[in-house]
Amino acid sequence: MSDHGIPSDEQLVAYLDDQLDTEQRHRIDAAVAENSLLNLRLQWLARSSLPFKDAYDQVGRQAPTGRLQSMLDSLPSPERPAMDRRWFLAAAAGLVVSGVVADRLFIGWQQGRQQNNWRTLIADYMALHIPETLDNLPADEATQRAQLRTIDARLGLALVPAQLALPHVQFKRAQILEYDGMPIAQMTWLDPAHGPLALCVTRSDSGSRPFAHERRRGLNVVYWADLEHAWMLIGHNPAAELEDTARLLRTRLSA
Repeated sequence: MSDHGIPSDEQLVAYLDDQLDTEQRHRIDAAVAENSLLNLRLQWLARSSLPFKDAYDQVGRQAPTGRLQSMLDSLPSPERPAMDRRWFLAAAAGLVVSGVVADRLFIGWQQGRQQNNWRTLIADYMALHIPETLDNLPADEATQRAQLRTIDARLGLALVPAQLALPHVQFKRAQILEYDGMPIAQMTWLDPAHGPLALCVTRSDSGSRPFAHERRRGLNVVYWADLEHAWMLIGHNPAAELEDTARLLRTRLSA
């Protein structure tokens, strides 16, 4: 216990891992019963489910212990006791393992953040759109084909206006945006009932994903992925209606 009788996070983790003796467990039980904030903190710690042990076990087998042993053998101190040698190898291997695990966890976090961030950026951009934003844009097929060729050149999508024709809405524009060197295509329609509607796509190698829903900046979003691209359809349309439109577009664009 701390000086104020409140368990530290380390003690709570030991409590959750069943590493305390009976008296220590009873003290924490009593503290949790009396302190609602401490109870919430214990619940928060209990929710942690990252596979740290599996990650350490996997990369631990990759630690270059043979090379570390060779380095140690070359050091000019033959009188050093065996315990020191074992300690050195364990510590050095631990540093390698810690670095690899940290790198992998950070890379996974960063990739997830990037995958979500492009949808956040699009939502921020679409939140600025009103019907008047799309008024007076050229709607002839020649202009649309030229815009779609630009998307094809950047993202490898051979799109034609007929694939993007939707019932009850008017196709208004196709354009290329860019974030941190990542091209993002945006195809926009004007829905007379719900306002601007946009299909956005960027390159992705994270594998196919089924439809999923979310809300960003007060807009409904349906997003999915194929083997090469990540897609999102965003607008004020009801979520069920938006998914029906997404299914229609996915069928046409994958044909």
